[in-house]
Amino acid sequence: MLEIKFIRENSDLIGNALKNRGNDLDLESLFEVDSQRRKLLQEVEDLRNLRNRVSEEIGRQKKTKKDTEELITQMKGVASRIKELDKLLGEKEASLNEYLFSMPNIPHPSVPVGKDETKNPVIRTWGDILEFEFKPAPHWEIGERLGILDFERAAKIAGARFAVYRGLGAKLERALINFMLDLHQDLHGYTEILPPFIVNEKSLLGTGQLPKFIDDLFKLEKWNYYLIPTAEVPITNLHRDEILDEEVLPIHYMAYTPCFRSEAGSYGKDTRGIVRQHQFNKVELVKFCQPEHSYAELESLLLDAEEVLQKLNLPYRTIELCAGDLGFSAAKTYDIEVWLPGQNRFCEISSCSNFEAFQARRANIRYRPKGQTKTRLLHTLNGSGLAVGRTFAAILENYQQKDGSVLVPKALIKYMQGVERITKQ
Repeated sequence: MLEIKFIRENSDLIGNALKNRGNDLDLESLFEVDSQRRKLLQEVEDLRNLRNRVSEEIGRQKKTKKDTEELITQMKGVASRIKELDKLLGEKEASLNEYLFSMPNIPHPSVPVGKDETKNPVIRTWGDILEFEFKPAPHWEIGERLGILDFERAAKIAGARFAVYRGLGAKLERALINFMLDLHQDLHGYTEILPPFIVNEKSLLGTGQLPKFIDDLFKLEKWNYYLIPTAEVPITNLHRDEILDEEVLPIHYMAYTPCFRSEAGSYGKDTRGIVRQHQFNKVELVKFCQPEHSYAELESLLLDAEEVLQKLNLPYRTIELCAGDLGFSAAKTYDIEVWLPGQNRFCEISSCSNFEAFQARRANIRYRPKGQTKTRLLHTLNGSGLAVGRTFAAILENYQQKDGSVLVPKALIKYMQGVERITKQ
């Protein structure tokens, strides 16, 4: 969330940022609501000051036995007016908050201008794209043929966009989770968290999923709780309404969780396979740091996520999102896209973002600089390290063999208890 004072004082910057994002939020209406709110606030403060002064005068006059009935009657009218104005003020503040909570973050100056994903520049590529001696199959065909993925029974149990992992498929999914957690803990120094998979409205408001993305969430019936769309939500809210000492920064957390999304805006994309599911597993990386260090932390976060693919020897490319493709809360984002030969395309497998103070302001997360009494908003960052199901799909497609089997990446063999090849179950 952006601060209203900053928006007022930088209206041209905000207007240009919204334009670059393709956002049509009406700033004039926002400023009108803010102006009305400030006028009401000033009137309320003036009346309260008057009430305090007159109350003191009433006290003095009573001590001297003077008649105070007229002053008391006057103050009853003032109290009634304050009550009336407080109600109006509450309505204006609610309207202002509606605007502020609907306003996206400002892109960092380094973010390229562009209207959509077609304008996202490729930063680098890694790995060699294999030339197969046969036509590579998509992962859903491989998984069903090997008996390690079952979409038909998943649809019977739940519905479309679900999958059952069976036998070595389930073992491979679990191996990927453990491999990613060990890598980020042992080599990159993240602290593992196992959070609740259900959160309240305040948590979703703090990270920016609410109110804008309510249609993409699964809400529990008769409860004011939601299934998490990503571990970013519970992990970021670990420190909601807290003031941290600067000495503990930066904080690096990681978490494995299942994630739940309605995919309300997908409109038929990736309907086959496990690329876009209602339930999927993910290892998430979350950082808290001082503002002056956040962009260095973003670069290191990106490298941490990329290393997962490097150790699995999966070819990928890294792109920088243009302003028109940025997520709602992000100031700058890199996407990592893994190569899927069975579909002849790159597929997003991680987004690494710096939110600057956007989430910290919404969630009221601050830190106290060393030797100072005044607190500051810190910066939050997060990235997938990685989406497990999409990594699973990439392994099936990149490691498929002519005989229909799938080789296990060397880095995973110990997590697969020595299994080097997946054959038909």
